[in-house]
Parts: sequence; structure tokens; C-alpha cells
Amino acid sequence: MNLTFRACESQIERQSYISKEDMRQKLDIFLVGDRITQTQYEELTEQLSI
Repeated sequence: MNLTFRACESQIERQSYISKEDMRQKLDIFLVGDRITQTQYEELTEQLSI
């Protein structure tokens, strides 16, 4: 588990983001930039949609 993943997970848990769409865009950027894995991306987007 990397720092970017943990930071995103914490933000989602606290709902500390401007909008779900904004957070999803950040996750997209982290995925493309290899900051998070595909599996981590899927986990975070699932948490975001709850």
C-alpha cells in the first residue's frame, strides 16, 4: 500500500473533497501517472460511489 493510495482512501473516508467527480478525476490522474495500481483505483472508486 503506497502513500498516495492511503491519502486518497483517507480523503474518501472523511469525504474531504470538493465533489465526487473532482475526486474521481484525481484518481484517474494518479492511475495514469502510475501513482496507484488498477486494483487500488477500483477499490477507491468503489468506496467513492458508496
